Amino acid sequence: MNFKLISLGCKVNFYESAALRNLFIKEGFFESDDADIVVINTCSVTAVADQKSRQIIRRERRKNEKAIVVVMGCYSQKNAEYVVSNCGANIVVGTSNRDKIIDYVNDYIKNKKTIVKIDKDTRHLKYESFHTFITPDSTRAYIKVEDGCNNFCSYCTIPYTRGQARSRDKQEIIDEITYLIGQGYKEFVLSGIHTAHYGVDLKDTTFSDLVEEICNIPDMYRVRISSIEESEIDDKFIELLKVYPSIADHLHMPIQSGSSSVLKRMNRKYNVDDFLKKVERIREVRPDIAITTDVIVGFPGETEEEFMETFNFIKKVGFAELHVFPFSARENTAAYYMKDKVSPEVKQERVKKLIELSDKLAADYKSKFIGQELEVILEERNKKTNMLSGFTSNYLKLSVDLPDSYIGKVVAVKVR
Repeated sequence: MNFKLISLGCKVNFYESAALRNLFIKEGFFESDDADIVVINTCSVTAVADQKSRQIIRRERRKNEKAIVVVMGCYSQKNAEYVVSNCGANIVVGTSNRDKIIDYVNDYIKNKKTIVKIDKDTRHLKYESFHTFITPDSTRAYIKVEDGCNNFCSYCTIPYTRGQARSRDKQEIIDEITYLIGQGYKEFVLSGIHTAHYGVDLKDTTFSDLVEEICNIPDMYRVRISSIEESEIDDKFIELLKVYPSIADHLHMPIQSGSSSVLKRMNRKYNVDDFLKKVERIREVRPDIAITTDVIVGFPGETEEEFMETFNFIKKVGFAELHVFPFSARENTAAYYMKDKVSPEVKQERVKKLIELSDKLAADYKSKFIGQELEVILEERNKKTNMLSGFTSNYLKLSVDLPDSYIGKVVAVKVR
């Protein structure tokens, strides 16, 4: 039988889909667009993500009425009944039981009965262990190190859909990375629902301990952290930045708002003063590091003054780039019930201002390196320029005119 996988949302979803792909292939299934089984890994981080998940499930159902439609992920975790009754899914799991999907498929083939396996109480889920074992067709591998989140920010549903933080077995992580280095991978991106929550459920290991062990794997060239909060950057992590050049010269540190009053309403675990001090400490050991961030605009009650506090704080920190999102109200979160909603027009205007600022900050950051040669892992041929492109340690995307035989190699490229 043939299967097709569609993955929406974050890199963790893509990792989990890749792991499931390997399970299907191992069991003798074949991947094809003309599929008997369609698996859709859904996202629910925003209302738009919910809508896209519904649209794709219905689209796949319409395209092939005879296919077995399997839905998993964050959207199906909280909308299982709707996914069956309104979208036509045959098998539904949420953010657990994904390693049993092939068993459910075989059961459905035999009995032709809808299967719904949702663990409604996500507080005590164990880490669901299955690996990607990616074939060597890329130079960068995403490595899932944990699942779940304990933060309960007032705007976010993820702790309710993914459950509380649970760490992957450390030796399993080391073994996977060691295997992939042998397959030719040069860069490893540590990923999770809240990546640096790794270790909070363990007695003797922190996220910094994990990073140190990964840095000491033989032939490790580069390890990148997908995201890390200010409060999770401890003294040891800063020392690791000083000692190990293999840690990418780039940190993504979500700020969400540069206004202390808004951060308090968001139930974030830091204030702007602590954030700035941590950035200064990082730059003491990595002066030219690229620090990028996430920002939410139009949070309930956000005044023009609070928005300008964010705008000016971003300039003060000197981020290398911003990821800007308009606030999206999620049912059953504290922020959903807050008053003084910001109008869509005001949110879009604020998004526009921050994107313009982001463009300027990115140009300013890149200008520091013009004329310098930086090491790049070449990944692919750019269709527009017909040149090979890849990323530097500090996440600048550079291109060079070389043949395809250089894909996967590290080369020095002059910044222009």
